[in-house]
Amino acid sequence: MSLLQGKRILLAMSGGIAAFKVAELVRLLTGAGAKVQVMMSESATQFMTPVTMQALSGQTVYVSQWDNRIANNMAHIELTRQIDLMVAVPASADLIAKINAGLADDLISVSCLARDCPLIVVPAMNRQMWENPATQRNIAGLITQGIEILGPTSGTQACGENGMGRMLEAKEIFAGIQAHLQKKVLVGKHVLITAGPTYEAIDPVRGITNRSSGKMGFAIAQAAVEAGATVDLVAGPCHLETPLTFTQRIKRHDVMSAKDMQAAVMQCIRQQRTDFFFAVAAVADWAIKNPANEKIKRGLSDLHLEFEPNPDILKSVVDHTGSNPKPYCIGFAAESHDLEKNGKDKLIRKNIPLLIANIGPETFGLDENQLLYIEKDQQHTTSRKDKISLARDLIEYISTKA
Repeated sequence: MSLLQGKRILLAMSGGIAAFKVAELVRLLTGAGAKVQVMMSESATQFMTPVTMQALSGQTVYVSQWDNRIANNMAHIELTRQIDLMVAVPASADLIAKINAGLADDLISVSCLARDCPLIVVPAMNRQMWENPATQRNIAGLITQGIEILGPTSGTQACGENGMGRMLEAKEIFAGIQAHLQKKVLVGKHVLITAGPTYEAIDPVRGITNRSSGKMGFAIAQAAVEAGATVDLVAGPCHLETPLTFTQRIKRHDVMSAKDMQAAVMQCIRQQRTDFFFAVAAVADWAIKNPANEKIKRGLSDLHLEFEPNPDILKSVVDHTGSNPKPYCIGFAAESHDLEKNGKDKLIRKNIPLLIANIGPETFGLDENQLLYIEKDQQHTTSRKDKISLARDLIEYISTKA
């Protein structure tokens, strides 16, 4: 079931060219099972019509606090009760100032004041307006009130200028809303994750790699950020977007080989306390001992490749003596057969408390998976789910371990 299934979301649109992005946001929310109610300021109707938003949301759109379609003309009460979340999007500099000051002179501002649910503010404005000290004071004021701010980001603006103040894209706002609704079980925790394959060079144009897509590792990174953690994501060569970058709580380190990955992991371990380490990457066990400096030509009849063992990244973290307390380590095993036996052997060999095993050929590159949790005295198998759901379940499971 979708996290948003049955959730009631109130979108409050103030004026600005970024209002057009809200149409796509409504589509994403309703597609995920949410019930979306829209209210608009008078200025917002200059950019998007209430008819458009009503058609997309399937609900009546309200603009005036004196709308007589609501009993007693109390739209600010009627519309803010029995909702799970209110989102001001786009939030203009004017609306942000009103919310911070507690003004209540139109439907949106009075609804923000009358609400009894969480509020997310999604700023959108010109770069000079965003950087203005007054706006920054207002943003700081909202944060002290417990209001979550999503964005803005930097980019080309409708006025032709370039800089901070551009509203997040609809899919980013959607991800931010999902993250807001997650249990915050890892607040104050730091999580280190490896993801994807490694690449071991044979020569400058050829190498040895594997079929890992990185999707499971990236899903765990997303789930950890959603749960409130800060995350270092060490990624082998893969083509996935870093999740939830707008939160500024995830840092990506791109690497190629197993040795590169080990160096990046150990640097992260030494630089700050790590509470959890997820060794999700499919790391090559072997590397070419002396890769060629030039492309090896087809005509060679006596080609021999000499291999050497790669470093054991998980064991390096487990054995590291500089961490106090040591991170809770979760290993991953992609097997082709004998899943329980091979997984249990790896758990013991690596000296870790939890190992997550799966049949690799059945999951590489796919969006779904089925996992086997193996611990010293117990094990259990999950149902087959999409990887982000599995990742969220795993984060909740380990949240009490460190």
